[in-house]
Amino acid sequence: MTALDDLPLTPTTTTVRAACPHDCPDTCAMVVTVEDGRATKVAGAPEHPFTRGGLCVKVNDYQDKVYSPDRVLHPLRRTGPKGSGRFERITWDEALGTIADTFRAKIAEHGPETVMPVSYLGTQGILNGLSAGDAFFHRLGATVTERTYCDSGACTAYASTVGATAGVDPESLVHSRYIIIWASNTISTNLHLWPVIAEAQKRGAKVVCIDPMRHRTARRADWHIPIRPGTDGALALAMMHVIITEDLYDADYVRDHTAGFDELAERVAQYTPEWASEETGIPVDDIRTLAREYATTDPAMIRIGVAIERHAGGGQTVRSIACLPALVGAWRHVGGGLLQLPLWAHPVNWPAFIHPEYRTPGTRVVNQFLLGQALTGEMALDPPVTALVVYNSNPMVVAPEQEKIAAGLAREDLFTVVSEHFLTDTARYADIVLPATTQLEQHDLMFSWGHFYVTLNVPAVEPEGEAVPNTELFRRLAARMGFDDEFFRLSDEELLAQAYDWSAPAMEGITLESLRETGWARLNLPSADEYAPHAEGGFPTPSGKTEFRSSALEAVGNFVVNLFRQLSDDHQPGTYVDPLPHYVAPRETGEVYPLNLLSPKSHAYINSSAGDQAMQKRVQGEQTVTIHPADAESRGISDGQYVAVSNDRGRFVALARISDEVAPGVVVCPMGSWAKNAKDGSTVSAVNPFAFADLGNAPTFSDTRVEVAPV
Repeated sequence: MTALDDLPLTPTTTTVRAACPHDCPDTCAMVVTVEDGRATKVAGAPEHPFTRGGLCVKVNDYQDKVYSPDRVLHPLRRTGPKGSGRFERITWDEALGTIADTFRAKIAEHGPETVMPVSYLGTQGILNGLSAGDAFFHRLGATVTERTYCDSGACTAYASTVGATAGVDPESLVHSRYIIIWASNTISTNLHLWPVIAEAQKRGAKVVCIDPMRHRTARRADWHIPIRPGTDGALALAMMHVIITEDLYDADYVRDHTAGFDELAERVAQYTPEWASEETGIPVDDIRTLAREYATTDPAMIRIGVAIERHAGGGQTVRSIACLPALVGAWRHVGGGLLQLPLWAHPVNWPAFIHPEYRTPGTRVVNQFLLGQALTGEMALDPPVTALVVYNSNPMVVAPEQEKIAAGLAREDLFTVVSEHFLTDTARYADIVLPATTQLEQHDLMFSWGHFYVTLNVPAVEPEGEAVPNTELFRRLAARMGFDDEFFRLSDEELLAQAYDWSAPAMEGITLESLRETGWARLNLPSADEYAPHAEGGFPTPSGKTEFRSSALEAVGNFVVNLFRQLSDDHQPGTYVDPLPHYVAPRETGEVYPLNLLSPKSHAYINSSAGDQAMQKRVQGEQTVTIHPADAESRGISDGQYVAVSNDRGRFVALARISDEVAPGVVVCPMGSWAKNAKDGSTVSAVNPFAFADLGNAPTFSDTRVEVAPV
């Protein structure tokens, strides 16, 4: 007989609720299958009303990321030249000791501002995301880094027009009958919104996509309107011109719930469809048709994407678009209005994590777009940056002026610490690399910038190797630096309890205990079939109305907007912001570099995350640049040929993809590829500008002129 101890054990299988960690509007609810302590499958939670059991290509093999043989699992110390990626394993005690001793030495020589953190949304959770290290660096006295990669200009413009309102419930779009998707490839970057739009389309809604490229979403729309990059504001202003001059506006709604209509009407009188056609490349008749259809179809809905702000006049573009729903009374209806960021509805308790009171008054602020200049000395900072800490970010790929960043990171006097999952392009330059946990190994609570659901993430498996979450990393660093503030002693469970304002009306009926049972919960708001937040006005602006003439912009002047423009040769601080929407033309022209380069989000990567993962690389393919057949022919470029894309900021090499999906004069290279995997070690960030847009210090990545030539 066989002894019981010799019988094979039956695997223990459990499922754990989780949440996608990425900087994406979908914030998908996930279910992790765990067998004998090892995650074997990650799938979407089928019961979730919005994400509906689906995961995109960026995440649907997340367990392979957790167990990748390339993952950083232990603290590492550099042994080769910076950028070589050569490291040796050390202990956490050695790593923390080296960091603390180096910080103290550099601070003693230069002062605390010599230390500079760099972070963004490599993970989006409240605990481990954007603000995970803010309290530590404020307490240290380090340089404050301004993070305006995404929606800072759009948020400034939006809030200055309609206030900090969540706007339309994404699930309400099923009731819309006219949907404008403006500067968004929804199928690639907001996948779970598309079924709602498709259902509306099935019910008779007309879907219009305004975008320079005929991408996946544009091909599924009823009408694709190709537009010249950076001229969206001209189109929005011309739409208002048509709506007002043809008496298509909702006079009652305008009278009762808007401010500044007469001045707006006077302003847009100059922005004729004929003028806009010259700016945008859109036929005059199409501009008039779009304006008329939008104004006379209820409910009418506009969804703007992140890309809408990424040119010189991005802020004023959003100002103009945000005026349209009130002008036609679209807010009256369920499924009518504007969808920007539903995150405005989430009462996240950010001060509990940022601790602004720790910050020394007068501490300098440096925008991360200027990282290359800060590290190379071009900004002439005093004191210079001699210690850099990078977490939740890969600036070598996501920040502009790639060549300057590489040169700065290569400085022998710069001490660089990177917390990461993998040896990214940035981590390869580090002196110390620290192992970070993945989402399956850490606690977090997820707000969403794409829907009205709160989602809890609990660890499904124990951390691999010696990886720790950001919360633990900064607890350890604080202890080594001798910080005894209570915040740095809080456990993850205690941090979860502080993540939201649980007493806010939107959180009624939602507790941590209930989230542990269900995994997620919808904010306490009317259902998607009833939610029309501004049917009777009630905008969270000083006037309580949509402000065509913005009192907020008029009051603050241009001080905040232009805080860092003095760092750019062609801009000086101003003192005035025009309170009425107006047109700001693209900054870069075709006089030297004739082609307008766009660098949209990739289909298979989320910014630079997954840019080194096998499956996602197979789906995304090699770094490409899409060029119109006429532009390719005039340059002697063949499909599949390597070409150099260049301007006076830099150069990268990519495979040419010839297609009429882009207009003549426009080329497209999706961002997210890693430099180490590129043909010449450079990516699209090598040519992107560092200049700010007109509001919110937003990026101008779509305001980029280049030339393309065979290699």
